[in-house]
Amino acid sequence: MASQLRLRSALALVTGAGSGIGRAVSVRLAREGATVAACDLDAAAAQETVRLLGAPESGEPAPLRAHAAFQTDVSETGAAKRLMEQVQASFSRPPSVVVSCAGITRDESLLHMSEDDWDKVIAVNLKGTFVVTQAAAQALVSSGCHGSIINISSIVGKVGNYGQTNYTASKAGVIGLTQTVAQELGRHGIRCNSVLPGFIVTPLTHKVTQKVRDKVIRMIPMGRIGIPEDVADVVAFLASEDSGYITGASIEVTGKRLVWGEGGGQRSGAFRR
Repeated sequence: MASQLRLRSALALVTGAGSGIGRAVSVRLAREGATVAACDLDAAAAQETVRLLGAPESGEPAPLRAHAAFQTDVSETGAAKRLMEQVQASFSRPPSVVVSCAGITRDESLLHMSEDDWDKVIAVNLKGTFVVTQAAAQALVSSGCHGSIINISSIVGKVGNYGQTNYTASKAGVIGLTQTVAQELGRHGIRCNSVLPGFIVTPLTHKVTQKVRDKVIRMIPMGRIGIPEDVADVVAFLASEDSGYITGASIEVTGKRLVWGEGGGQRSGAFRR
C-alpha cells in the first residue's frame, strides 16, 4: 500500500468513524497516506479507531500528521460548525476530504412509525449530512482550497425497503443533496459524490437473523454479503485525484442486489449500515 499513497497530503474528516463503514473508511484513507480526523457520537469508539490507524504514513513530522478523534452529534444545531472549527484549530487547515458516514435506523412500518422515530432518523442521516457538507464547503471555499466530499447514502434510497420509510427517505435525500451540491461547488474545485451500499455487515446488521441473511445472499448475484471494506475502496477512489472528473455521481456497492420485482427478489427489511 505504501506505493499507492494517493492521499499523502490530504486531511480527511470522517463522521460515524467509530464503527462499521466509517471505521473501515478511516483505516483505508489512512493507509493511502491521509491524516484522519475521526468523528463519532461515541468518543471512546472514535479514539479506538484512531488507535487502529497507527502512525501516519508520511515523511512529515508526526506532531503535524497525527490522526485525531473528535466527539460530535451531527444532528445538533451548530455541532458541525464547532467540529469544523476544532478540526481546523488542530490541523491549521480545513479537511480536503470529508466523508459523512454517521447514520442510525429506527425501523417500523408506515402504519406504526412514530413521528419521533421519523424525526430522529432524518435529523442524523439527512440533516447531519447537510450540516457537515455545508460546514466543510464553507471552510474550503473561504480558504480557496479544493476538496472531495463523499456522502454515504444507501441503495434503499433508490429502491425503498419495507419497514424503513424514515431511513429510505433520508437516504434518498442524501442523493439529491449530493447532486445539487456538486452543481453548486464545481466552480470552486470541490467535488461531491455519494456511495450507495447494499447489505453490508456492520454492527447495525448483527441483529439480523441467519435466515434473513441467507435470503439476502440469494438475492445477490455475486453470492455474498458486502463488507465495510468494499465501501471503503470506493470512498478512497472518490477521495483521490483518480476520480478528478467525477462529481454528482451515485455509485452503487451492492453486488447487484436484486430488488423487489426483479428476478423474484423479496423484501428483506434488513438494509442498514
